Amino acid sequence: MNPLPTSPVSSARRATWRTALAGLLMGAGMLAGVLTPASAWAQNKVVFQVSDNDPAKWNLALNNVRNLQQDLGADKLEVELVAYGPGIHMLKLDSPVANRVAEALGRKVRIVACENTMAGLKLQRADMLPDLAYVPAGVTELMQRQQQGWAYIRP
Repeated sequence: MNPLPTSPVSSARRATWRTALAGLLMGAGMLAGVLTPASAWAQNKVVFQVSDNDPAKWNLALNNVRNLQQDLGADKLEVELVAYGPGIHMLKLDSPVANRVAEALGRKVRIVACENTMAGLKLQRADMLPDLAYVPAGVTELMQRQQQGWAYIRP
């Protein structure tokens, strides 16, 4: 027994309901597609603040970065590490964490040095590790990244 009436009006209503239901399902499918892990990488953006002249803090931050890359997949994550204040010393050529910083740079981590701090300490780019990025002010970089929706971590 067919529970739906078969009158012409009912057929039109059923078609309208089917169209509406199909539209809802398609919309839900498109929304689900936006949130799939394959496309979620655009939302995986994290900025780290390291303002301490302490190898242990730097190793902690670099471990956190590596763990995130392993957990989420390095290709699905944008990572930036911003150094300013006393933390800038760990980006110098003679830094005790120079090898770890170089490894992170090789894994496509963007490591940023604050030019305000460098100027205050009379440091030149020649004093710094290769392949770093530079910004005029580290705190401004952190603020802007957070305004852009990046997650913020300070180990």
